[in-house]
Amino acid sequence: MKTIKGPAIFLAQFAGDAAPFNSLEGIARWAAGLGFKGVQIPSWDRRLFDLEKAATSAAYCDEVKGVLADAGVALTELSTHLQGQLVAVHPAYDAMFDGFAPPELRGRPEARQAWAVEQLMLGAKASANLGLTAHATFSGSLAWPFLYPWPQRPPGLIETAFDELARRWRPILDAFDEAGCDLCYEVHPGEDLFDGTTFAMFLDRVGGHRRCNILYDPSHFVLQQLDYLSYIDVFHDRIRMVHVKDAEFNPSAYQGVYSGYASWPERAGRFRSLGDGQVDFGGIFSKLTQYGFDGWAVLEWECCLKHPEQGAAEGARFINDHIIRVTDRAFDDFAEAGTDLAANRRILGLG
Repeated sequence: MKTIKGPAIFLAQFAGDAAPFNSLEGIARWAAGLGFKGVQIPSWDRRLFDLEKAATSAAYCDEVKGVLADAGVALTELSTHLQGQLVAVHPAYDAMFDGFAPPELRGRPEARQAWAVEQLMLGAKASANLGLTAHATFSGSLAWPFLYPWPQRPPGLIETAFDELARRWRPILDAFDEAGCDLCYEVHPGEDLFDGTTFAMFLDRVGGHRRCNILYDPSHFVLQQLDYLSYIDVFHDRIRMVHVKDAEFNPSAYQGVYSGYASWPERAGRFRSLGDGQVDFGGIFSKLTQYGFDGWAVLEWECCLKHPEQGAAEGARFINDHIIRVTDRAFDDFAEAGTDLAANRRILGLG
């Protein structure tokens, strides 16, 4: 067993145009002041990070690591969530996802997809240059509009979608393999990889690729009413990143899992700040520790009620209190009798 690293924080929800959130130095010092030991950087936010520079310049990578070290935090991983989303987009979502791409690519889905793939390739190189061993992303989605089987899906529709999804991602996975870095898909509604079944379907189609791994976030499983603790039992060997995010599910006569198109504060399932929801983090940290997870516990703050700065301050303490310092001895060592093989044979009646 190993001790989980942390607490760390994903910076995407905190970056802004006002200090200290508008520069890497400022936001890193803010995070360190709250007690965070690591930061996960959104690669698309140029206020904090230049992905192309990191992929091509060792000097720039040294600069980034130096800024973080001076602030008192480490770099945990890079994220290409927005770019990964654009690797596979169903036409129904073209207009809404265009905002994830540079303005000159909007309305040009093929060019947008090619740009997204190149961004992931840069992400692999940047991660290698920064000495990182895991990288966060989304899978994108081709089949998501057909989630509910009505009207009846034509035979082979979902299989065709996953075949194409795997075809698009296989070269990217190979690039991350060359970089010595795991590509961790956040298993998330809206992506084609949104639960255990869909991840397994994809993993099979990429031939069990060793770099095809999971960013585990229990909040998305609460909203689906999936057993998030057993998920760790089944997929622990593929869980290489963790987002610590809380959620709650309160069904009523009006709403269940689909939540009736309600806004976030009115939904039956909604994200909450750490400690305000229903996730059993004691069980999660115990299972992750049991299975030897030695990555970072990263706060992803999303809450429809609480201010982000309050959520961040509380979250650092919450994660720190849940990290288990693994034991270096058995709890009953005090009763150890010092037997040997001969004694064991006598105890068993073997002479």
